[in-house]
Amino acid sequence: MGDAVELEVAGRTVRLSSPDKVFFPERGFTKLDVARYYAAVAPGILRALRNRPTTLERYPDGVGGEWFYQKRAPKGMPDWIPTAHITFPSGRSADEMCPTEEAAAVWAAQYGTLTFHPWPVRAGDVDHPDELRVDLDPQPGTDYADAVRAAHELRAVLDEFGGLRGWPKTSGGRGLHVFVPIEPRWTFTQVRRAAIAVGREMARRMPEHVTIKWWKEERGRRIFLDYNQTARDRTIASAYSLRPRPQAPVSAPLRWEEVGTAQPADFDLATMPARFAELGDVHADMDDHAYSLDALLELARRDEHDHGLGDLPYPPEYPKMPGEPKRVQPSRARPEPTA
Repeated sequence: MGDAVELEVAGRTVRLSSPDKVFFPERGFTKLDVARYYAAVAPGILRALRNRPTTLERYPDGVGGEWFYQKRAPKGMPDWIPTAHITFPSGRSADEMCPTEEAAAVWAAQYGTLTFHPWPVRAGDVDHPDELRVDLDPQPGTDYADAVRAAHELRAVLDEFGGLRGWPKTSGGRGLHVFVPIEPRWTFTQVRRAAIAVGREMARRMPEHVTIKWWKEERGRRIFLDYNQTARDRTIASAYSLRPRPQAPVSAPLRWEEVGTAQPADFDLATMPARFAELGDVHADMDDHAYSLDALLELARRDEHDHGLGDLPYPPEYPKMPGEPKRVQPSRARPEPTA
């Protein structure tokens, strides 16, 4: 696999063993290519990860091998990478990697990390998210163009309810993510409630194109706005993360004028460093903003009061939540007994 090499990243020396190990066979990209990629976009991915508890999606033998999510900080992590203590819905807890320096992503690449999954919180307050994350997930029969159409309507909804601004990025697949920086004043439950309100408003405006139905059998050929991505311990791949697909795609930050013109295939391990060198981090100003969820939470209140639209199902591994409807897919639900 070749002799170990050392990379210099923002004043840190990171040792990389087996640099010639192939991680993306279809493209021939190696472990060293992955590490150099993260060094090239280091300021951007640090902006996305800074002070955030981060789960690592690791592929020690490349995309064709075994892989796993690492939530607890790896043993032997250097002391210049701090941790943050987080609690899972089960009540268990862990200390997660919490990057504060550019070299952290390169260090994680040494251990086969391809994708970084940061929590929407900062280390100083792990119970109050500072981002509302909207995941536009194409369902069978839909594609990226459908996600683009939904994203533009989402932009209008966000602006209408509180003057919110979102920062869009490709998922690295067929979908789009839109992140909204918010004041860290609300709990995970409240932020999820705001996401549900966004989804319901989107579904009202685009009933043939957007759905918030949790059960796949009810979604049809529509874009699913995955409100449960805002639940505690659910994360979305960070900006600049590589995705474990044959072509080594990247979750690419976009400017709004690029949504619909740029394509997901435009951004990968080979092309993103040149884009970053030319444009820098196009989401660099996200941290300069923090919006209020008051208008969306008022929309959620009206939905419940005026239309009886309360909570929606949580993922199956979550404990039953107060006010949650039955967590049974409609085709398997038993009919209500008659009087």
